[in-house]
Formats: sequence, C-alpha cells, structure tokens
Amino acid sequence: MYYFNVERDYFECHEVMEELWLEEGRAPLYQGLLQVAVGLYHHSNGNVSGAIKLFTAALEKLVNSRQPRLGINLEHLVQDSKLYLSRLEQLEQEPFEFYDLDIQITDPELAQLVEELIMNPPVVNHEEE
Repeated sequence: MYYFNVERDYFECHEVMEELWLEEGRAPLYQGLLQVAVGLYHHSNGNVSGAIKLFTAALEKLVNSRQPRLGINLEHLVQDSKLYLSRLEQLEQEPFEFYDLDIQITDPELAQLVEELIMNPPVVNHEEE
C-alpha cells in the first residue's frame, strides 16, 4: 500500500506484491493487485498495449474474488480499474494523460502501518535490479 498509494513506485510495488503472492500460495487476489500496479507502470512508460493486457488480467482475478478483502476497499479499486481500462482502450479516440489510482485502506491497523512507513521510509535501490 505504501509503494502504491504514497510513493507511486509501481515497479517496487510489483516487487513487494510478487513476494507476497508467492508466500501466499499464488493467491489470485494478490496477483490481481500486482497486475494493477504493473498496468499503471506500463502506462506511465507509454506501453499502452501492455497496460491494457495487465488491467484485463487483473480484473479477471479481482472482479469475482472470494478471498478476504485484506483491509482494502476492493470494490472501489475494481471500479477504478474498469474505468482506467476503458479509457486505455479508447486512447486513440480520446487521449488522456497518465494518472495514479489509489487503493482505499479500510483496516485501521494497515493504515497505521502505512503511516509508520511514511514517517520512516524504506530505502529502495532499483539500480541493483
């Protein structure tokens, strides 16, 4: 949530979510969340077809997710992602600038953890990757 909502570092968000996805037995919910981040990463770098592909895959996993909501408003993210995908698919007719999405946090403990990271940000070095 920190890398997604605060830093807007979708690359690092993908890295963290991929670790979590593997630790959690490759749960589709985690994969869908990381695919939203990668979709945003692709769009921010001008890769519209990659963004469309990732948002489509993410929505397939998130729309009917029966897993616990992880302390986030998943329905809001799904609606925002559907709109983003629709806009990407219409980009040639109606251009729009890249914009960030937010994941609304509903769990007070998760919100507190994000606040702690804001106060003490982790150090990320993309050059090692």
